[in-house]
Amino acid sequence: MLCVKINEFTSHLSLLRNMIPVTEFRQFSEQQPAFRVLKPWWDVFTDYLSVAMLMIGVFGCTLQVMQDKIICLPKRVQPSQNHSSISNVSQAVASTTPLPPPKPSPSNPVTVEMKGLKTDLDLQQYSFINQMCYERALHWYAKYFPYLVLIHTLVFMLCSNFWFKFPGSSSKIEHFISILGKCFDSPWTTRALSEVSGEDSEEKDNRKNNMSRSNTTQSGPEGSLVNSQSLKSIPEKFVVDKSTAGALDKKEGEQAKALFEKVKKFRLHVEEGDILYAMYVRQTVLKVIKFLIIIAYNSALVSKVQFTVDCDVDIQDMTGYKNFSCNHTMAHLFSKLSFCYLCFVSIYGLTCLYTLYWLFYRSLKEYSFEYVRQETGIDDIPDVKNDFAFMLHMIDQYDPLYSKRFAVFLSEVSENKLKQLNLNNEWTPDKLRQKLQTNAHNRLELPLIMLSGLPDTVFEITELQSLKLEIIKNVMIPATIAQLDNLQELSLHQCSVKIHSAALSFLKENLKVLSVKFDDMRELPPWMYGLRNLEELYLVGSLSHDISRNVTLESLRDLKSLKILSIKSNVSKIPQAVVDVSSHLQKMCIHNDGTKLVMLNNLKKMTNLTELELVHCDLERIPHAVFSLLSLQELDLKENNLKSIEEIVSFQHLRKLTVLKLWHNSITYIPEHIKKLTSLERLSFSHNKIEVLPSHLFLCNKIRYLDLSYNDIRFIPPEIGVLQSLQYFSITCNKVESLPDELYFCKKLKTLKIGKNSLSVLSPKIGNLLFLSYLDVKGNHFEILPPELGDCRALKRAGLVVEDALFETLPSDVREQMKTE
Repeated sequence: MLCVKINEFTSHLSLLRNMIPVTEFRQFSEQQPAFRVLKPWWDVFTDYLSVAMLMIGVFGCTLQVMQDKIICLPKRVQPSQNHSSISNVSQAVASTTPLPPPKPSPSNPVTVEMKGLKTDLDLQQYSFINQMCYERALHWYAKYFPYLVLIHTLVFMLCSNFWFKFPGSSSKIEHFISILGKCFDSPWTTRALSEVSGEDSEEKDNRKNNMSRSNTTQSGPEGSLVNSQSLKSIPEKFVVDKSTAGALDKKEGEQAKALFEKVKKFRLHVEEGDILYAMYVRQTVLKVIKFLIIIAYNSALVSKVQFTVDCDVDIQDMTGYKNFSCNHTMAHLFSKLSFCYLCFVSIYGLTCLYTLYWLFYRSLKEYSFEYVRQETGIDDIPDVKNDFAFMLHMIDQYDPLYSKRFAVFLSEVSENKLKQLNLNNEWTPDKLRQKLQTNAHNRLELPLIMLSGLPDTVFEITELQSLKLEIIKNVMIPATIAQLDNLQELSLHQCSVKIHSAALSFLKENLKVLSVKFDDMRELPPWMYGLRNLEELYLVGSLSHDISRNVTLESLRDLKSLKILSIKSNVSKIPQAVVDVSSHLQKMCIHNDGTKLVMLNNLKKMTNLTELELVHCDLERIPHAVFSLLSLQELDLKENNLKSIEEIVSFQHLRKLTVLKLWHNSITYIPEHIKKLTSLERLSFSHNKIEVLPSHLFLCNKIRYLDLSYNDIRFIPPEIGVLQSLQYFSITCNKVESLPDELYFCKKLKTLKIGKNSLSVLSPKIGNLLFLSYLDVKGNHFEILPPELGDCRALKRAGLVVEDALFETLPSDVREQMKTE
């Protein structure tokens, strides 16, 4: 009999397992094992409680399937004392009182005595009675208790993990878990934290004290220069250690760099809303409501689970009985299970109430990394908000180490250091030396364009004389720049630059040339005004019209050694700050991009000025203030709106003026007064509208360079032969039909440009120009070139600009001579 029951139990359990596999309930608990970092202790605890309650429900359901639900027997009716109903009672007794046992007879001997209540009911009738009484007499709570437990537990499981399943929140959680795991395991995280932990407390205190002093010290000009953009924003511990620069290989560095970008984008995404926080609060509130409902109705109905149940069913016609006494076989066990279930639900509900308390006790939409900043010393880790903050609060309940390691990827300082290490690995000293070139100032220059930072390996190239940085953001010039003993020139084009105090001291003593190209005034480095040995300053960028009121430019007066100042901008007048350095300024260039330059009287104060360029300043006449610059040697008025230059007569007072450039204007004629400028050596009237050359022009007999190209000149006066010092002469793109023979008296000519005119004959006297090395005759009407060109021994084929067919008209020996280097 026992074996039969065991086999029956096994078969029923197998059937239940096939119907409701317990392993399928896993999907209600966790979607991925990695999600455990977002499950605080109370969620883990309630999960275990849910499993216990689930087992109660499964066990109850198993018993319901395995065993008979209820067993009923006819119920004896006690006789009544009412004599008026004797006949009825007698009938009832007769119907329920067992018949006396038959007397033994010789033909039917009785060997065993039979006792009990005879009902005359067969097995099928008992089964029918059991089913009828189970449905009608047994309380619904006693019947459906295990199913209620199972359903409630599944609802609890769904509520506990719904935010892991909901599309609007699950995507954010999966992304966060993915990034969190990568940040936790990243070699860069380990390295950054290990470097921090290597600092002793004394070093940290010293660093903090130094930072606080740098924040409060504003009295000296030097302190004010470095305060806002110095090592204050980059702690000393993050200065790159070259000995460990290679500890992170290139692949790991690129992976860490990608992580920084992912964290930035993820932060911007999740800080926009609080769907995760709202979802978690709602599911917790739902669990609390569910808990209260379960406790309320279970406490009231648990007493309905009884072992014996009276059943009155009108089936007397079928069975002969109406009243039955039934035994609920599982009542005793279900009663105990219900009390146990209520205990679990109570503990579950109290845990949910604690969760609500935790959710509303403090704001979980804000997360401060203050403790991480204090522990690591990385002061620029930003606080976060909304869903980002909520998830960090959740992982703190799992393990605060996660948020500490994750914070490394929120730090701009940490990111800059990583970029620095990647740069150092990519740009080795040998690779940088391959980019060295000689610039316009004849210095050995290293141009670096569109990098993520400044490689520290640059400072290992000790022969470097000029450093050019273009379109590089967040440049940090460290103290190691002092290794570049030969550095004299620095160019910063659209770069945001910070500088170490020791590096500033070095640049103050050694830097001679500084070029700054900027799009915003804030890109102008404030430390440049303290470079006391600076000799040349080039500024290119948009400046406000009231720039003279700008406090920062007033500091130009501290540049005591400044000799050359070039401003390519849109100023409406010469800034007062520029006038303040006029006592030692020797060259000034203003390229104004078409903005009209007015109020030039300040030029009179620049008495030591030797070179002046006023380019594209919309000048309609030569400024009178220029005539007061007695030391002026070169004047360039390119791309203005000059039409008449009658004021040129005043240049006779400028005894030292040797170079005059009036090119790219609208000048129609050259006044005769130009003959008084006897000191001129270089004169340019190109790109004007001049039609006639006055013979008085050639009385300036010291002219070595004369450019008359791109005009409307038709005739060259023979007086040009007076210019015996002439070495460069250009009349390209005019309407000249013939050249005077006197031109070939200028025997010092080295460059002659007569292309794109209306010339038809080139005089054989060109052979007199023995020093001629460059000749442009292309674009004329020549049919043949004179063989006398062979007498110009310095003229080679590369210096002869002519049509190929016309070149073939020269004798073969002349051609071969020109082709010979």
